[in-house]
Amino acid sequence: MAGPLTGMKVIEMAGLGPGPFCAMVLADLGADVVRVARPGVAPDPMDVLARSRTVLNLDLRDPQAVQEVLALVAQADVLIEGFRPGVMERLGLGPDVCLARQPRLVYGRMTGWGQHGPLSHAAGHDINYIAISGALHAIGRDGEAPVPPLNYVGDFGGGAMLLAVGILAALHETQRSGQGQVIDAAMTDGAALLSSMMYGFKAAGQWSNHRGDNMLDGGAFFYDTYACADGRHVAVGAIEPQFYALLREKCGIANDPVFDAQMDRQAWPVLKLRLAEVFRTRTRDEWCALLEGTDACFAPVLDWDEAPEHPHNRARQTFTHLQGVLQPAPAPRFDRTPADAPHASAVSTPDAVRARWQAAV
Repeated sequence: MAGPLTGMKVIEMAGLGPGPFCAMVLADLGADVVRVARPGVAPDPMDVLARSRTVLNLDLRDPQAVQEVLALVAQADVLIEGFRPGVMERLGLGPDVCLARQPRLVYGRMTGWGQHGPLSHAAGHDINYIAISGALHAIGRDGEAPVPPLNYVGDFGGGAMLLAVGILAALHETQRSGQGQVIDAAMTDGAALLSSMMYGFKAAGQWSNHRGDNMLDGGAFFYDTYACADGRHVAVGAIEPQFYALLREKCGIANDPVFDAQMDRQAWPVLKLRLAEVFRTRTRDEWCALLEGTDACFAPVLDWDEAPEHPHNRARQTFTHLQGVLQPAPAPRFDRTPADAPHASAVSTPDAVRARWQAAV
């Protein structure tokens, strides 16, 4: 393994969504991630979030299996778990037990509601967590219901990525103190944090609670998606005056005075209709030929099949193949300590992992 996290030893308690995504990011960057999964669960190439792992199939209802995990904890730097509060404690693998075995351990806990609070023991999914953060209310069209933004905001942005940041921050602190700690990563907290800029805009009187009425939520005609003559779509984000001016020039509306009122919110609905008429005059590819690569802040809206074939993504090798499965490549990029390409996960044994980790000391 190579990458900036080479040498980091991580135990991942197998789960769904944000925990595996966080562990995947660490593995992509070189960490040695050992996934503890139920007996009989084999690595699945189509489970992209589970790539680049060593898998241990252990029945944690068996006290001996718990002791095997604790023996690994004694050598580990990080443990990641995403169960409801109290589950790890009932298994005999709670923070107190694990930190007693390895005082430098960073114990990452990934949940939707957090380790405490009135909802901490309730079931939920991404859509529920972002609902109480204010984020879900803000996403959607004027006059329509809020639209789930897939599970990017809660599971991955507000959950997994902030857990990864927390783990790296805690490891940095451990270098000074020699002590580990517990990270309480709640998707409700993370989704709220991702909304920081909008709360600032709201405090300044620049953002309203009216969905689809603001600059970045589809309210502004110069920051939206538009259908083309072929039914495909393009994305426009020409906020700054010089970029907006170029968009007008390229679209043939530079001399239309109605488009002078860029920041007149009252004019936005009418201007959106007018700009929609403009984009319906050409196909998406024709607009790409005219606008892509300019400072008009333009891009085609690509689907899952088109995105890997886009010239920019191909040039940057943004996507890769592993065991015949197309998937995003690791990110970000490091110039001095680049990571290896993702590799297939493989089943191993606790003894083999302990021996490998001991040899790495």
